[in-house]
Amino acid sequence: MGVKVTMMERKIMKITRFGMLAAAGLMSMSLLTACSGGADPAATDTAGASETPTSTLSGTVTGSGSSALLPLAKAAAESFMKENPDVTVTMNGGGSGEGLKQVSAGSVQIGNSDVFAEEKLDATQAAELKDHKVCTITMAPVVNKDLGLKDLTTQQLTDIFTGKITNWKDAGGPDEKIVLVTRPSSSGTRALFKEWAIGGQEEASNKSLETDDSGTLLTTVQQNKGAIGYVALSYLVDKTDVQAVSIDGVEPTLENTYNGKYKVWGYEHMYTKGEPDEVTQAFLDFMMGDKFAADLEKMGYGVSSKMSAEATASHPDPAAK
Repeated sequence: MGVKVTMMERKIMKITRFGMLAAAGLMSMSLLTACSGGADPAATDTAGASETPTSTLSGTVTGSGSSALLPLAKAAAESFMKENPDVTVTMNGGGSGEGLKQVSAGSVQIGNSDVFAEEKLDATQAAELKDHKVCTITMAPVVNKDLGLKDLTTQQLTDIFTGKITNWKDAGGPDEKIVLVTRPSSSGTRALFKEWAIGGQEEASNKSLETDDSGTLLTTVQQNKGAIGYVALSYLVDKTDVQAVSIDGVEPTLENTYNGKYKVWGYEHMYTKGEPDEVTQAFLDFMMGDKFAADLEKMGYGVSSKMSAEATASHPDPAAK
């Protein structure tokens, strides 16, 4: 039995089919747009927001002071500026005392020092500075390789640098006059060596061979058979033309510094006058961050967090007293 369809029902069916075809067409256009990467303003905005922005830091950071810290400070500055092209970081030497004076006077943002500020400035000036301990530094006596000498006792070392022993034959070496290569009174390296290597005794002066440039000191020791001086371990990395000297049989190495066996070390400080500005703080964070830590040891500096309890207890912070 057939079914009769009225004229009105035919019209409704035609309209329904047209609507379904139009909807299918719109859906197909949407799929084609998505596949072809067509511009969707909302999607474009979201994608742009997810991109990693470039550094927005800009400004200048200047520092001066410790010659022992200078190689590391310059290396950090170079790496930091690559990541922050609108920032200029300039690091100079001059000695710890000079660096502390300059940061105290406000002429630089950072004063680099091998010693605590309290050892070079009066109490009022030191109290204005904020200490950032970026790493540790180990100091080693160095002699001319032709001496054939690799170890000295603490007493021998003290007698040599105070001028009581003037010939190497009296310290286990050959019959050769001792030539002291000394550092100026402003040197933090000198202050650190004085405190931890020669028991606080006053070092003899040799103005004719006085320098706070560690490179110049090493060259002088290399060229004079009877010469002795001292430098940061960072200046002895891959250095074979001078001889580092053990003290009481303990070699000046990072391992012996970390475990507390080798005593001639100190913290490397970057002082700021009060809280640092944004750019200076970012540079300090970079120097003390995990990303740069691997470079510290490669360059002969110590990571502060690796110091044993015995080692840190032997070098207390005067500001904490």
